[in-house]
Amino acid sequence: MVIVFKISLNTKNKMIEYYKDKKRDKTPPYAVFQAEEGGTIITLYESGKVMFQGISADVDANMWKDMEAHLNNGKLPEENKKKDKKKKDEKELYEERKKYYYINSIGSDEVGTGDYFGPIVVTASFVSKDDIEFLEELGVKDSKKLTDDKILDVVPKIIKKIPYETIIYTNEEYNRNPLFNMNKIKAILHNKALLSLMKKENYNYDKVVIDQFCYPKNYFGYLKDANNVFRKIDFTTKAEDKCLSVATSSLISRYVFIKEMDKISKAIGKTVPKGAGEKVDEFAKEIIKTHSKDILNKIAKMNFKNTDKILN
Repeated sequence: MVIVFKISLNTKNKMIEYYKDKKRDKTPPYAVFQAEEGGTIITLYESGKVMFQGISADVDANMWKDMEAHLNNGKLPEENKKKDKKKKDEKELYEERKKYYYINSIGSDEVGTGDYFGPIVVTASFVSKDDIEFLEELGVKDSKKLTDDKILDVVPKIIKKIPYETIIYTNEEYNRNPLFNMNKIKAILHNKALLSLMKKENYNYDKVVIDQFCYPKNYFGYLKDANNVFRKIDFTTKAEDKCLSVATSSLISRYVFIKEMDKISKAIGKTVPKGAGEKVDEFAKEIIKTHSKDILNKIAKMNFKNTDKILN
């Protein structure tokens, strides 16, 4: 039996003291000491890792785990680090949400970029402070937890109240631009959705927010050939968690994507799977048998690696 875990400096010092009369003559490389007690070999490394070997290794290891927990508020160092990181992440998220949540905002988000079948859908929406309670009651605050069925239920209620603009980039359009990388496509579509929404009305917004999928410099670089570019954007990671307009746009995009996938399914007579895994590959091979490989150009993203696996 071998058990290894990391200990704090306090426990390390106590261990050195405890085993001082039980040390072996030879010390392994990078070890502080190696000792033997009751059939268990204990090796303490300079890094703070300790290894227990032998039939009763669990007994000796548990003794020092209890000591470690006692000296570190009931937790091992690794657990303390995870707890501290979680607290830090939660604090940072709270601070970010203060900037993006309780404001009038326009947010844009996309779906379909990781799916082999189906279009890319980008939506921009305007959410005012007065809309926050309405959206939270529908569960938009926790949008990542919403199932497709729930999305199909709540989004029709959202789009009756929230101004939005959705861009659908079909598979045929996608396949006509094989040299475009996905980030360039997303930048073009986000810019188009934002500009289209802003043409509808003069919205009183505090910030325009996009989930950061590339550096801002690259985002605007992708748009260098565009005639009109909206530039006053806040790019932030995990924007869907921080900004209600981004979360709202995410749900609307997902809703539209589901509807588009349903259209494709009806057209070919089979339910089209989402994602880009093995099930997708197997499904594609089956529909090629009944339709021909040309069907992929209409319903799939041909530059995905899936295509080679499917056709070969």
